[in-house]
Amino acid sequence: MEENDAGLVAQVLGGEGDAYRILVERHSRGVFRLAFRMTGNEQDAEDVVQETFLRAYKQLSRYESRASFGTWLYRIAANYSLDLLRSRKHRAVVRRETDEETGDVMMNVATGDPGPDRLLFSGQVQRRIELALSELSQQERTAFVLRHYEGQSIEEIGSVLGLGANATKHSIFRAVQKVRRALEPVVSPAS
Repeated sequence: MEENDAGLVAQVLGGEGDAYRILVERHSRGVFRLAFRMTGNEQDAEDVVQETFLRAYKQLSRYESRASFGTWLYRIAANYSLDLLRSRKHRAVVRRETDEETGDVMMNVATGDPGPDRLLFSGQVQRRIELALSELSQQERTAFVLRHYEGQSIEEIGSVLGLGANATKHSIFRAVQKVRRALEPVVSPAS
């Protein structure tokens, strides 16, 4: 029978080291996806994953079992991602230019054999989305990524951002509007 997260946390706090390994295995992929979308860089995302689980382990006694462990981790990861973005802002600009030349990690995932026109269109859309995300405020970007890439609920996003439901919805709405405007030149409605 698979142990729930709160039970595993209790085991870790009781001295059972293997329980934390299970938590890391269970949540590292989701934390990586969030971190990659937040930072736009694979190496930074890996750093965020490591730092998130290190910080979570150190603060495990502060975790409240009535809250979702995943949401608690996402909050740590989102906060560290934002800290990393602030501290590495200059490097991120240089790296984004390099990514455009060498190809985005997410664009290299095998998805079949699309034609050259589809690849060109997908590349244009991806660059527009990346540009739009980079121009969002940190709060809007976090809300957008958690909602549209990670499928988090309004309540979970609000918990990560420390906002109420209405403020969370407003942040997501503003982000969607900005991304939509950025995509208008590339994606036109069907006639």
